Amino acid sequence: MGLFNFFTQEIAIDLGTANTLIIHNDKVVVDEPSIVALDRKSGKMIAIGRQAMQMDGKTHENIKTVRPLKDGVIADFDAAEHMIRGFIKMINGGKGWLFPSLRMVICIPSGITEVEKRAVRDSAEIAGAKEVYLIHEPMAAAIGIGIDVEEPMGNMIIDIGGGTTEIAVIALGGIVCDQSIRVAGDNFDSDIVNYMRRQHNILIGDRTAEKIKIEVGSALSELQEPPSDFAVQGRDLMTGVPKQIMVSYTEIAHCLDKSISKIEEAILKALEITPPELSADIFQTGIYLTGGGALLRGLDKRIAAKTKLPVHVAEDPLRAVVRGTGIALKNIENFRFLMP
Repeated sequence: MGLFNFFTQEIAIDLGTANTLIIHNDKVVVDEPSIVALDRKSGKMIAIGRQAMQMDGKTHENIKTVRPLKDGVIADFDAAEHMIRGFIKMINGGKGWLFPSLRMVICIPSGITEVEKRAVRDSAEIAGAKEVYLIHEPMAAAIGIGIDVEEPMGNMIIDIGGGTTEIAVIALGGIVCDQSIRVAGDNFDSDIVNYMRRQHNILIGDRTAEKIKIEVGSALSELQEPPSDFAVQGRDLMTGVPKQIMVSYTEIAHCLDKSISKIEEAILKALEITPPELSADIFQTGIYLTGGGALLRGLDKRIAAKTKLPVHVAEDPLRAVVRGTGIALKNIENFRFLMP
């Protein structure tokens, strides 16, 4: 068994719609955008991660960029397998004389169907995994921010990723009730694209929209420490000529309002179906925010105002899920909720 262990590499993967993170030997070894650039003629992979991201929206007819995941699940099976394989190669810095057998723990959205679950498992196996375990994202996020999930204490986790927002109440090592909605970071980006087109007659791409969200994105129209206005370049729809406009955080707060309201509704619905004893726990512990969406300015205050509960943003929310997946990987024998 010792020899088998010697040749087994253990890796934890947070396979996200926007970013993929991999932990190996307790270190985050891969943190790249979930995107692949492929040659249209041969179907060969040209670039993955950051390199492919730089090509996105700038390709000619022989290259296409593909995001293999949509709404937290695999939409393009071949591209997902290329991507997972490419990221695994990055772990050893692209070199490895022996391709060892892999044991993987991969996190999945809690609202995933059996077919979607199967697609994740198959992609991992084709990419070289001998053993695959699955863990629900909210559970991984809870472990990642240091909550003892095995305790008989209720905790509410909201994980706002790129494709899905996962809301779950966790106790005794299981998810008691959850809401998974497909409104998250990608929706915020498309809201910004549509708003720019409608309001300013300017056409921008998804990458620019994401930049706007990071620089001046806000959930509240009044912030105590407002970010300065951001210069946006795009194509003028009237003249077809490139132009630049300035955008303020209040405008972005206004255009994201509908999507954030949907997330608030889902949170209230999850609280509504929570058993009373766990509701009492949540009143004391509050709500934990993780995922990239947790970084949106004022979102914690907005949710706190809506639910009248304390809201805590996890430190380094982008990596909470992969950290939890890494801890689950080390304690595979002890965690009953891992799905083999």
